[in-house]
Amino acid sequence: MLPVPYQGGLTIPIAILAKWIQQFLGGNITSLIAAVVVLATLASVFTKTLAPRWVTKDPFLNALLNVSPIWFVVRCFGAVFVLLAFFKVGPELIYSDVTGGLVLYELMPVLLAVFLLAGLLLPLLLNFGLLELFGTLLTKIMRPIFGLPGRSAIDCMASWLGDGSVGILLTSKQYEAKYYTQKEAAIIGTTFSAVSITFSLVVITQVKLEHLFAPFYLTVCLAGFVAAIIVPKLPPLRNKKDCFIDGTTRDDNAEQTPPEQSLWGWGMERALTKASQVQSFRQVFFEGVRNAIDMVFGILPVVMAIGTTALIIAEYTAIFDYLGMPFVPLLELMQIPEAQAASKTVMVGFADMFIPSILAASIDHELTRFVIAAMSVTQLIYMSEVGALLLGSQIPIKLWELFVVFLLRTLVTLPVICLMAHLVL
Repeated sequence: MLPVPYQGGLTIPIAILAKWIQQFLGGNITSLIAAVVVLATLASVFTKTLAPRWVTKDPFLNALLNVSPIWFVVRCFGAVFVLLAFFKVGPELIYSDVTGGLVLYELMPVLLAVFLLAGLLLPLLLNFGLLELFGTLLTKIMRPIFGLPGRSAIDCMASWLGDGSVGILLTSKQYEAKYYTQKEAAIIGTTFSAVSITFSLVVITQVKLEHLFAPFYLTVCLAGFVAAIIVPKLPPLRNKKDCFIDGTTRDDNAEQTPPEQSLWGWGMERALTKASQVQSFRQVFFEGVRNAIDMVFGILPVVMAIGTTALIIAEYTAIFDYLGMPFVPLLELMQIPEAQAASKTVMVGFADMFIPSILAASIDHELTRFVIAAMSVTQLIYMSEVGALLLGSQIPIKLWELFVVFLLRTLVTLPVICLMAHLVL
């Protein structure tokens, strides 16, 4: 988790290691991904058809392979899409470089490397007291401002410096372990799984404004902060149940520091108590292996299915163009040049974060390109990765709720971004 300088920027070691894994596997990584997705689907078909006792009696295998009917269908679509994209057969709209090909060859290798590392290393982050210590120290900041436990700041840091997928995986594990309520997990997953600094640089470079990276990232942070305060106070996030995964509620005194102890002393005591529960290296290792298998087999097929479908809708239909039309008068009101062209990029970010920047590259006005790039980053919910990860996790959020959160984030952050754009340019 410690920020380190790398190739002229800041990142975290897990992001560096993920790149090394991709480089080591090279061209074989897509073959491995295709094999994993197909194997996961065949295993689910086998389990659904024969229901072998050695699977159904094992809680881990049963949760991994005996999925609900809707997720079984999604997993099957993921396998079909991955085979068509890998062998480049069937309808081109599925395997083209802007749909299934983009997901398989560009997104999935990154996710596979991150999942393997995050799965294996998450027990080091979760089991040795770090979250207990920082949770105690930061509760007095996170709870009054955002209504969240202090430990959620670690999720945000993991996303901000590394990758949004790491933050979501961390949030999901914390929710399953009863550290976050349903409401808190939904808010953290849709609000604090921020885009990494590295990817923000990729986005601003795509619109040819890399010389404005400092004001651009300041704008992203400011707009994200405003959204983090406002959006959770609105439906659907406001209406989420404030109870744990098993229906129990949080003890009102759980976050209180005993009057006879200092904040640091209480945080250290909680951290040491958590660390003392670790019995052996073997326990930690096998927990990490189970995490990695759960992420790779459980989430990759979902990302392939949902990501490809969203990109097909974005590329081959006019749905997102029509959805963007109501934003034309709003953009004109905020004096954004080429408002008609900009409106087409507003809603397409729900399919994939990078598409708005690709479309914006052909727009002449720097101010408009700046607004589109910043908006695509602060919208946060995109179905080719973050949305699919949230839906595939245990975090209690539905597809329509993700779309509403995406829309609310757009409406809340757009005025902030436009104001900053006029100040900068």
